[in-house]
Amino acid sequence: MTSSNLTEAVDSICKKFSITDEQLKSISSEYIRLTKLGLNHNGEAMAMIPSYVTATPSGRETGTFLAVDLGGTNFRVCSIHLNGDNTYDLLQTKTVIPRNLMVGTSKELFSFLAQKVKDFIATHLSEKFDEDATDHQLKLGFTFSFPVSQTAINRGTLLRWTKGFDVKDAVGQDVCLLLQDELDALNLNVHVAALVNDTVGTLMSRSYTSPGHHTTIMGIIIGTGTNCAYVENLDAITKLGEEKISNLRKNSPMMIINTEWGSFDNQCVSIGSTDYDEQVDKKTPNKGMQLFEKRISGMFLGEILRVILADLCSQKLLFKSSSSELETEWKLDTSALSRIEADFSKNLIATRLLIEKELALESTLEERKAIKTIVEAIGKRSAYLAGAVVAGILEHTKAFEKHGIIDVGMDGSVIEFYPGYESLIREALSAIIGQTKESRVQIGIAKDGSGVGAALCAVVA
Repeated sequence: MTSSNLTEAVDSICKKFSITDEQLKSISSEYIRLTKLGLNHNGEAMAMIPSYVTATPSGRETGTFLAVDLGGTNFRVCSIHLNGDNTYDLLQTKTVIPRNLMVGTSKELFSFLAQKVKDFIATHLSEKFDEDATDHQLKLGFTFSFPVSQTAINRGTLLRWTKGFDVKDAVGQDVCLLLQDELDALNLNVHVAALVNDTVGTLMSRSYTSPGHHTTIMGIIIGTGTNCAYVENLDAITKLGEEKISNLRKNSPMMIINTEWGSFDNQCVSIGSTDYDEQVDKKTPNKGMQLFEKRISGMFLGEILRVILADLCSQKLLFKSSSSELETEWKLDTSALSRIEADFSKNLIATRLLIEKELALESTLEERKAIKTIVEAIGKRSAYLAGAVVAGILEHTKAFEKHGIIDVGMDGSVIEFYPGYESLIREALSAIIGQTKESRVQIGIAKDGSGVGAALCAVVA
């Protein structure tokens, strides 16, 4: 191995991951095209799912509301007290779903969930909750992170289970009604008022807590996965049909759309592809799908780095020998990239320790510098791709014509903890829409979207 050979190889890899300004504009334009396609037709890869949430909070709402979150093997129950001044108080409990209920009957699962709501109310809200009241006192927002066909703000038919669940008789049923029936069976005065996607919740949470008199128009998650919800003009959602649009327009001219942007450009028309992306895709259960997500989100960035390092090692350009850890799929997660990005020590000591601990390999300073350069290229591509689609939404919605300051709520481990990620998003935005417009975009972390956001959807329902 020679220094020049490694340098040439790293330069070649970084070129594969680089995105020019012209490519950024092309990605943004393709995003706008597929957005319109998804708004006009059902069954598109980028689904553009109507949320039936037709208002966003002002920050002045008050009261106590419930939220529940079934997102995987844990079930979370929250109470959110809105203080009316952009702040809230949150109480929550978390329960592991017993394995037998994940594959049992809908009656068993949803009665278990309802009982946890009852236990939470008895423990935390007994003073505020009148057991003898005959009307529904508490509104509840239901974050349900499984594929549903939503037909109203609190109506959604389960299409299929994921994440280890297989409650067969629940498929094809309305999950809100399944929960409501079990709450009613316990004589709880709780109304399931909203069915919520977590990105919609992120947008709502940011809208409530955002400082100043700005309109939040996007809620974005860039963490293990990635997705976005944004505020759309009702008339643009033509697949709803004229009658439904007309009825909805009586209350509001807008609706929040869950884009499902992880599936943007599965044909790789604009986002491009490297041989390393293709290697990672082949190892996933949904090969050929969610390709945008597989270039951006935390679940995949670490594996992209690992396959690159393994390739360089196989070419005898990196490390003296391989290791079982280097050959272990999904051995690295995105936190490894974050730590390397943040390492500015003279000899990249943090990077050396990480390589020793995670990959059981020794490294030279030259090798560590090469690895850091590759990490920077992977992270920059992720943020640039995110920036390009954000720009696409801003242009599609004509946001700069409607708003002075444009507020965007973001959540997720990548946007929150990856060093310099927001700055890179802004670089991409500037390249597409210009620095003047980019300076009008306000980005803030939106916490508790699946809790606070779900409760806020119940408020506006």
